[in-house]
Amino acid sequence: MLENSKVNIKIKLSVLWTSVMFCYVYGDYFELYVPEKVESLLSGTHVLDSPLKLVIASVVLTIPAVLIALSVMLPSKINRLTNIVVGSLYSLMMLIIAFNSLTLWYGFYAFLGFVESIITLVIVYNAWKWPKIEQD
Repeated sequence: MLENSKVNIKIKLSVLWTSVMFCYVYGDYFELYVPEKVESLLSGTHVLDSPLKLVIASVVLTIPAVLIALSVMLPSKINRLTNIVVGSLYSLMMLIIAFNSLTLWYGFYAFLGFVESIITLVIVYNAWKWPKIEQD
């Protein structure tokens, strides 16, 4: 029989946020293969066409990246609440993006959005079910 070691909840959350970040990076990379995407980037006619939009996008993508580390370092109560709140918000955000990406060339983006929302819902579930200390 193989041993199935119990993984600390903080490590689980950190690994899940890492998985989400990989999906974000792959989605943005694969988007470069969409026809006319590179041309729009070069001409400045893309979605992130202002300094403010770039800052907003940076903040949105920095939060899950930072949660990779914070999920290991934060105290349990703050960690649990942070993962429930942020995980819920990102689940909703990714579902909206996924449904708005249901087109021929953005099907991959919709797929990744659904996968990302499932992962963030697993984050919420795990944080919600945070193990309690048993009292004797």
